[in-house]
Amino acid sequence: MHPPVGEGTSQTTVLITGASGFVGGYLRNALLDDGLDVVSLTRAGSPAPIRGRARAVDYADPESLERVVAEERPDVIYHVAGVTKGVTLEDFRRGNVMPTENLLAATERAHPGLSRFVHISSLTAYGPSDPDAPVEEHHERRPVEHYGQSKLEAELAVEAVGDRLPWTIIRPPAVYGPGDVDNFELFRLAERRLNVFYGNRDSIFSSIHVDDLAAGIRKAAASEQSIGRGYFLCDGRPTTWGDFQARILEACGKRALTLYLPQLSLDISAFFGELMTRLDGKPRLFNRQKATMGKQSAWTCRSERARKDFDYAPRVQLEQGIAETLGWYRENGWL
Repeated sequence: MHPPVGEGTSQTTVLITGASGFVGGYLRNALLDDGLDVVSLTRAGSPAPIRGRARAVDYADPESLERVVAEERPDVIYHVAGVTKGVTLEDFRRGNVMPTENLLAATERAHPGLSRFVHISSLTAYGPSDPDAPVEEHHERRPVEHYGQSKLEAELAVEAVGDRLPWTIIRPPAVYGPGDVDNFELFRLAERRLNVFYGNRDSIFSSIHVDDLAAGIRKAAASEQSIGRGYFLCDGRPTTWGDFQARILEACGKRALTLYLPQLSLDISAFFGELMTRLDGKPRLFNRQKATMGKQSAWTCRSERARKDFDYAPRVQLEQGIAETLGWYRENGWL
């Protein structure tokens, strides 16, 4: 049996992928604050992390991964890296599935005594929910777009390891907080007294503040109960885009002109996003795949399994989280 990891154990070294991203950066800092030796796996040519050590790897080269894992012999690997932009399903497979498969294979060969492999997936691997029935772990996984499909395939790669490595899968919904890029435009528009909906005002979704997500990930890694299991982590209070954006306006202290654009505008924007990609070869965040996600009436989940298995309990209320996020944008010159 593999020993639990976390506070109060002999854990000293952890590897983390994706530490240059929003969630990965927060998790890296939280692990460093816990007093751990954190090694960020970075692609060649990527900037060095602000905090902690770094090792350059090539995810397409299993030998480079195996070498680092063998030399560092981490107690835990947190696999956060992935891509959210792409044109084809193969683009997403190269960014989300291949690195997962190769990192798992390298770890099996170089360090089978690992205490935990924590894989960060996404609610999109399960697909949208019914507005009145949030997704739970026992539900069928039915992604509706390329990103979700690739996250599902990465999950299946982790599960295929069986008991050869102790693994845990974390599936967050929409993540927000200081430094978030995806929701920044909503805050920018609010500061300019604009409140725009694309046929989604009444669409409902689950969310989680990045601090709660980082805390939940670490608690899962330290729990013996979570070995070989997957979990949704959310704040437990689904909201609509109408309410979410109203809270942003309230935090900004602004009255705004509200524009209700039809869902057709999503398709038009997606068309032009993909057209620009064809012209310059650069993937856009907004495309027909994202439009498909935006048209769904609900993206909600429940975290009851996490509460039972490792006492997961989110602490950041939406109002507090939005206010903190706004303050960070202002203090760091984003607004």
